[in-house]
Amino acid sequence: MKPESTLGRTIERLASRQSRIGIIGLGYVGLPLAARFSEVGFAITGFDVDAGKIAELNRDNGFTKYVGRETVQVRFETDFLATDDFARTAECDALIICVPTPLGKYHDPDIGYILDAARRIHPYLREGQIVALESTTYPGTTEGDMLPELLREGLSVGEDFFVVYSPEREDPGNAKFDIRSIPKVVSGVTENCLAAAEALYGAAVDNLVPVSSTRVAEMTKLLENIHRSVNIGLVNEMKTVADRMGIDIFEVIRAAATKPFGFTPYYPGPGVGGHCIPVDPFYLTWKAREYGIHTHFIELAGEINQAMPDFVVEKLMHALNEEGKALKGARVLVLGVSFKKNIDDMRESPSLHVIEGIAAKGGRVSYADPFVPRLKAGHGVSSSYESLHADAATIAAHDAVVIATDHDNFDYDMILREARLIIDTRGRYPATEAKVTRA
Repeated sequence: MKPESTLGRTIERLASRQSRIGIIGLGYVGLPLAARFSEVGFAITGFDVDAGKIAELNRDNGFTKYVGRETVQVRFETDFLATDDFARTAECDALIICVPTPLGKYHDPDIGYILDAARRIHPYLREGQIVALESTTYPGTTEGDMLPELLREGLSVGEDFFVVYSPEREDPGNAKFDIRSIPKVVSGVTENCLAAAEALYGAAVDNLVPVSSTRVAEMTKLLENIHRSVNIGLVNEMKTVADRMGIDIFEVIRAAATKPFGFTPYYPGPGVGGHCIPVDPFYLTWKAREYGIHTHFIELAGEINQAMPDFVVEKLMHALNEEGKALKGARVLVLGVSFKKNIDDMRESPSLHVIEGIAAKGGRVSYADPFVPRLKAGHGVSSSYESLHADAATIAAHDAVVIATDHDNFDYDMILREARLIIDTRGRYPATEAKVTRA
């Protein structure tokens, strides 16, 4: 029968590495995914709307480093082409959509990039193709929003083409895990779609986790990130309570983590950042309202995390006051502006809010970050900045140093020796150090 034969041919082409894989969105998710499929023998076509990125990627089919809002290094072992010509999607047996899903002005989900990708595919969709979505989104997006944009007369989903959802699980800067080793949740609109998903991702990932529907897979991704948001919000609130009581929260966490069951350590900081934790919970809160549910717990965690940069600035003000200085006019150096250590991604970084908070109160703020050479006005900050070198002379020249992102290549012994005052948001120093204030 046709469904089996179409699916069978699709699976056979994947198994024999005859398929060409198309990746739509060549960022921190799409590029590594393209490289992984290339590594296991597939020809790759990358689609993007950024002409500069396309030109850079096509200059070297070997080692490619793209520096934008993130840095990605990939090696393509097979034929690779980057293009903005979406007519070439017809050449691909599988199309994997890895586009952003930001929030709108009022924290409402913006799935415009997903819908735009589907509309670009639509005129060229053909029999035997797989269309996979990896972008984080609310339950119902794949079937209720994306699929209608793909449908063409004469092509039936699950029989002629296959629509799947498999959420990305990236952790930038974490060398312990890669695409191959991270278990991959897969789902399909129909049983045949799920079989196609397993054939596609099974070629590149060691362990697959099939689930019963795309809605389950979409909710799984949200739960993963909301779990982190809520627990980070909890420990950030605990930090403020412990601080008022004169208790070292990092010592508390280390002690609690010795319990071999029922406890997972999370660590406080100046807030949360990145492409997931500050954004994804709002996708569920927005969708939940459609069902008459108000997600108080999730939203409260978000409020706590968003308030942490102000807490850091207040601790800075208090520490300076103790030294007989005002924040207004004080020279303050913020160490680290990416949202997590050892990467250059600044999306939603709480460090940027700390910088803005210091500047708003009259502080003469600078920053040092070896991964981020400059900050441009309008990209999270209202003024432009150039990164300083975190050397001894620079540290000593400032009235206070704020450790916002604790990159491993900062010289913490030198910083402790040369700094006049340290505001430590990451627990790099013992709370007993005289010049250290925890924040």
